[in-house]
Formats: sequence, C-alpha cells, structure tokens
Amino acid sequence: MTFVSRRDEEHYVEQGLSWYASTGRLELTPGHRQERGEIYRTFDPEASILRCFQCHSTGPLQLGGGYSIQPSEPGVQCETCHGAGREHATRQTPIRNPNRLTADGVNQLCGGCHRKPAATGDDTDWSNPWNARHQPLYLAESACFRKSKGKLSCFNCHAPHQAMSREAAYYGKVCSSCHARPRHQAATAAARGTCVGCHMPEVKPQANLRFANHWIGVYEAGKPLQPIARKP
Repeated sequence: MTFVSRRDEEHYVEQGLSWYASTGRLELTPGHRQERGEIYRTFDPEASILRCFQCHSTGPLQLGGGYSIQPSEPGVQCETCHGAGREHATRQTPIRNPNRLTADGVNQLCGGCHRKPAATGDDTDWSNPWNARHQPLYLAESACFRKSKGKLSCFNCHAPHQAMSREAAYYGKVCSSCHARPRHQAATAAARGTCVGCHMPEVKPQANLRFANHWIGVYEAGKPLQPIARKP
C-alpha cells in the first residue's frame, strides 16, 4: 500500500515508504531510491499523478477546491470495465461486456492500467526486472498468446468478479486445457514444479516484491527475465 499526500495546490507526493503485507512493515516504495518520496506536479504535461488516480479509482476525475484531485468513486468498481452504467440501470440499454472482446481487445482494456502491449517501434527494456509487472505487455510476447488465434486472454486465468487465485495448481489446469501432454526436454522438468513455476517464473525486482513473468516460455534456471530463444 503506497500513500499519496497533497503538498500544495500544484503538487502531490508519492511517499517513499509503503506498507508491505508480506513483511508487515513499512519499506521503500517500489521504484524509489530514497525515503523522502517523489513529487508530482498536478498539471504536468505527462499527467503522471492524474494517471495514478485514474487507475486506482472509477469514473472521470474532477478538480475540487484549491485544485485538489477528486475521484468520482474510490477503488476499481464495475464501470471501470463495463463503462458508464446510468443508461443501463434506468433504461436497460446494453452495457459494455469485456467478455465479448477479442484477446487483443482484452489486452488493450486491461492494459489501460496494467500497461498495453508495445506498439510498433516501441523499445522495451526486457532486462529491467521492474517491467515484469506489466502483464499485458509481456503476455503479448508469448508464443502461447500469438498462436492461440485469439483464444488466450487475461480472462482464461483471471475471473474478473472473483478474488485472484494464488494456487499454482489452478493455473496448471488452465495450461493443460491446451497442453494436455507436454513434451519436456528434460525428464526432471515436471518434478521442478507446476507449469507456471517453470514457464512463468517469478521476477523479484526487490527483496519484498515479486511478479509472475507473463511472457510464457521456456526459461533457463535462475534467469527469469527472458525466455530462451526458440527456432520459429
């Protein structure tokens, strides 16, 4: 949990210490190098602090007294994914159903906050462990995603209306729906763990933080950032 404070009419501060449930204490905020925090201008051309508020709230942002940022609704609620629902509630008009989107469309929708797949010409530093937290960006690089012909999306593994499962065996069942009889090059590969343990290894950009690498692939032991290059 990272704390944000308002410094004055033109600035917000992302605090340099965050609360980590895994350790039960305050430690350095992800991406920060010092405890004094990071200062953001409210009206910065890159709108960095506005994007922070937008992804952690629902509906359009407004400016309150003294140019304070006022979210329409705190937290990620229904309208984040389904769009404005007033007409749906009052006139029963159709509402956006993300389940009808293509796999690329789901990646774009979820990527609005979790980082969209790289556009043509974009240069991503795949050696930077912090980038592994951008799931749609990495999933789009996976052969599983590209060869699924639109069948593999975020929704195959993550049910939007349920709490995220943390059981590796659950995700293994999803893998086996396509890979019923995987052919491992090493006889001991299966004994090393579940599917995701090997093919979506954990990346730890700092000691108390870890992300599953969504670039599904074959990885060399101890090297979880990029999969081994395979012949086309």
